[in-house]
Amino acid sequence: MPINVLMPALSPTMEKGNLAKWLKKEGDAIKSGDVLAEIETDKATMEVEAVDEGVLAKIVVPEGTADVPVNELIALIAEEGEDPGSVTAGGAQPEKTADAPAKADKPDAAKTQAPAGNETPGGGTMSYERVDTAPEGARPAGGKTADGAPAGQPEGGRRFASPLARRIAKQEGVDLGAVQGSGPHGRIIERDVRAALEGGTAKTASKDAASKAASTSAPKPENREAPAAKETPAAKPAPAAAAPSGLTAKQVMGMFEPGSYEEVPLDGMRKTIAKRLVESKQTVPHFYLSLDVELDALLSLREQVNAGATKDKDGKPAFKLSVNDFVIKALALALQRVPAANSVWAEDRTLRFRHSDVGVAVAIDGGLFTPVIRKAEQKTLSTISAEMKDLAARARTKKLKPEEYQGGTTAVSNLGMFGIKSFGAVINPPHGTILAVGAGEARVVAKNGAPAVVQAMTVTLSCDHRVVDGALGAELLAAFKGLIESPMGMLV
Repeated sequence: MPINVLMPALSPTMEKGNLAKWLKKEGDAIKSGDVLAEIETDKATMEVEAVDEGVLAKIVVPEGTADVPVNELIALIAEEGEDPGSVTAGGAQPEKTADAPAKADKPDAAKTQAPAGNETPGGGTMSYERVDTAPEGARPAGGKTADGAPAGQPEGGRRFASPLARRIAKQEGVDLGAVQGSGPHGRIIERDVRAALEGGTAKTASKDAASKAASTSAPKPENREAPAAKETPAAKPAPAAAAPSGLTAKQVMGMFEPGSYEEVPLDGMRKTIAKRLVESKQTVPHFYLSLDVELDALLSLREQVNAGATKDKDGKPAFKLSVNDFVIKALALALQRVPAANSVWAEDRTLRFRHSDVGVAVAIDGGLFTPVIRKAEQKTLSTISAEMKDLAARARTKKLKPEEYQGGTTAVSNLGMFGIKSFGAVINPPHGTILAVGAGEARVVAKNGAPAVVQAMTVTLSCDHRVVDGALGAELLAAFKGLIESPMGMLV
């Protein structure tokens, strides 16, 4: 049987991607581990590797195709001993019926919906689907299967929905059974859930049950003198308040004179960043703790360490530590000293981690990445410096792998290089904290009852109050301050 190569879900929230380039052509022999194609998402360009051997029999989606939905058929691989020329989707050409829509005769009919067994624990999907039966062909949105079930609802009552759609439905209490899917083969996607919320057509099962119970359990009055009371219907539950939304594009543009501005369309990355940050501020209870930290000892140690770095034959040092490298290391060690703060929120529990995985915000054209330094508490300053330089360089070219920017328990956002004295950063879920680092500058402070000039910077810790309370956040900042002001502890 042929092997269907599907558009993979390269991140938990990915719904579509651009098929940038095919690295194999039809007729090429394929071995496990061979790179088949390059996929562009809103955050990065990643490679799709082969996991089976055979011959690339047919390329279904040509390179350069944009917005290919996750789980859509993109290519067919013929197994060993199978004639590539006779390979079709599912191993056989679906029979045409009088009731089949016109679309079924087109190549789109080969597009298949991945089964439930193709899903991964993280909410994504595998790149490949082993096909043992012929597909049923494409179904129009809103159509019905042979057994009368709505399209997108397979046998057993399970609804096909994207991970993002399921998450929003769970947060907003939307019954997916009442939502009409507009994705491939009736799959429910984000806009379907949003539309159901705006239209008020998707009630939760719990709300319907409560309403029904209220109407059936209400006692009937026995007083014949008050017939009006008998006619009073049971009170209906108040509808859930809609999530607050800002002004529409038309409303905003209507406030300004036409021609006085230029419209800049948003790319996928900017849309994702905007959505995530809005969700963070709406759902995460932020609070902020600020502290001044002296840098004199750190700057002196940094100068000594950099001066002692080995040099190659051209005189280039093996490493050059930055203040940010010390900040990453200090925050990682502080989390080990205050382990309760090394946690993230997980709906009905917190997850406390053994290692300090520290994300670092990297600004790129049109947005930002937050690559993660794994087990930062175990790494030397020179290792952190080299790893951070590599991650930052690949972030700016969008060459990071998903596992390199996903996860982590905290993050560092350093705007001190731009002269910013202090600011409060927005937490990047699922992180429990984020440290905003301001510029180092000369300040006059009182020491031993006399004024003295020191190099100092202001740091602000943004905390998720569900995970980190005020006292716990203050303890974490105190540990960080101690490490920065006595930096020799980071070298041992």
